[in-house]
Amino acid sequence: MTRLILASNSPRRKELLADLGYSFEIIPSNINEEIDLNNSIQNEIEKLSFSKALSVFKDNKDAIVIGSDTVVILNNKIYGKPKNKEEAKHMLQALRNKTHVVLTAVTIISNKQSETFSENAEVTFDNISDEEIDKYINEENVLDKAGAYAIQGLAKKFIKSINGDYFTIMGLPVHELYVRLKKYYE
Repeated sequence: MTRLILASNSPRRKELLADLGYSFEIIPSNINEEIDLNNSIQNEIEKLSFSKALSVFKDNKDAIVIGSDTVVILNNKIYGKPKNKEEAKHMLQALRNKTHVVLTAVTIISNKQSETFSENAEVTFDNISDEEIDKYINEENVLDKAGAYAIQGLAKKFIKSINGDYFTIMGLPVHELYVRLKKYYE
């Protein structure tokens, strides 16, 4: 069986890939995650997922490598991982009572083929108070999450609606990845 590598330290991605039934290794990429805001956000996120996968593949050419990147977008502004709790609070204040898009890009690279795809979903937050935001930020680690929240965590109580794939919001579009990975094992 060909080695499978997830180029991410994300516990959510690890859990979701494990749920697909694959055995895999984790080798996180260490690339610069700069985004050129003059280009399409989707193209930039897809380039990031490709760069992550490629950086790990270069030293593991016998493997299939999966790289991924997720961002939250509101009014064409990217909300990545907050640098501190204050920035996390500002992000959540901006997202409250609004619908935003979560975009996840995935790249699969092997020595035979490679492909990049992206999926998105819309998430609508309730009109949460500053007190609720402060409490949430102090109860959950928000610094490693795009948009300062995890849909599967404590923030789920703030979500009014979802339009699209739940797992895309978690950071890995499971069904689409499963469909595409099958051809790498044929």
